[in-house]
Amino acid sequence: MYTKKVYSTFQMVWWTRFETLLFLAIITIWVAAFYFLELDWLKIPWTPLALIGTAVAFVIGFQNNAAYGRIWEARKIWGGIVNTSRTFGMFVQDMLTNEHAKTPLDDDALQKEIKILTYRHIAWMTALRHAMRESKPWETTVNHRTNRELDMRPPELDSTLTEDIKSYISEKDMDYINSKSNKQTALLYLQSHHLKALKEKGIIWEFSFLDLEGVLQELFNQQGKSERIKNFPYPRQFATLNHFFMWIFVLLLPLALVPQFMDIGNEVILDSPLIGKFFVWLSIPFYIAIAWVFHTMERIGRTGENPFEGTANDVPISTIARGIEIDLRQNLGEADTDIPKQFEVKFNTQF
Repeated sequence: MYTKKVYSTFQMVWWTRFETLLFLAIITIWVAAFYFLELDWLKIPWTPLALIGTAVAFVIGFQNNAAYGRIWEARKIWGGIVNTSRTFGMFVQDMLTNEHAKTPLDDDALQKEIKILTYRHIAWMTALRHAMRESKPWETTVNHRTNRELDMRPPELDSTLTEDIKSYISEKDMDYINSKSNKQTALLYLQSHHLKALKEKGIIWEFSFLDLEGVLQELFNQQGKSERIKNFPYPRQFATLNHFFMWIFVLLLPLALVPQFMDIGNEVILDSPLIGKFFVWLSIPFYIAIAWVFHTMERIGRTGENPFEGTANDVPISTIARGIEIDLRQNLGEADTDIPKQFEVKFNTQF
C-alpha cells in the first residue's frame, strides 16, 4: 500500500512537472528583480490577494465537486449497463425455448438464435463505447503533453467500429446500422425486431417477450444517460473563467509574497546578516507550493469534466465493455482461446 501511494505521488509530480517548472521560472524572475533591482516599492497588500485566493478556492471546489459528480454518475451508468447486460444474457439463454413454438427448432438452431442476440448485444456495447470516445470540441485534456508523451490513449483510437463489430453481426445488420447516424440505437432496434419475430414464432413466450423488451428499455435508458453526459459539457462559463481566475491569482501572488519575505529578511539581518541577506530566496519554494496546489486542484477538476474522453482519470468504459463481452461469451460455452483478452493496463491505468 505504501509503495502504491509513493508511486501515485510520483505520477502526480510527473504529471504537473511542466507547470512546476513554469512556476519556478516565474518566481525566480520576480525574486531576482526584487533582489538585484531593489523593487521594494512594487508590492500589493495581502488583503485583496487573499480575497482573490478565497474566491478562486471556492470556484475550484465547486468545479471539482461538479466534475466528481459527473464521473460518479458515469460510473453508475456503466455499472447499470454491466448488470443489465448480464440479465439480458441470462434471459436470452433461458427464455428461448420450444415450449410454445409453433414450429420447434432443433438445438443447433436454437443456440444460433441465442448467439445472434448475444453477439448483437456485444456489438451494441462496442458501438456505445466508440460513440463515447468520439472527440468533442470541449475535450482538450487528451491533447495535453503529458498524455501524448506517455501514449495515454483508449483502444477505440486504434481501431474502427466496423473492425470491432464485423465479427458480431451479419452483413445485413452492418448495412442497416451504417445507414444510421446513431448506430447503438439502431442495434437495439434490431434486437427488438428480432425478439418480436421470435415471439411470433412462439420461440419466446409472450410474457418472456415483455421481460426482454423491458431489458431493452433499460439499456435505452442507460444509453441515453451516457449520451447526455457525453454531449453536454461542464458549463464553459465556469470552466473557462475558473482557469483564468486561477492564473490571475498565481501571477499576482509574487507581488505580495516576495516583499513579505524581504521584510522578514530585513528583520533577520540584524541578528544574522548572512541569512537575512538571502532570506528572500526562500520565497521560491513557498510560492511553488502554493501555486502548485491551486493549479493542480484546478487541473484535476478540468480532467474530470469529461468522464468518457479517454484520459487516465476517466471511467474505464473500454475495460468494462470488454469484461461484459468476456462474461457473455464464456456463458455461451466458448473456449477461452476464442475470446478476446482484456485490454492492457498501462501505467496502472485502465481505459
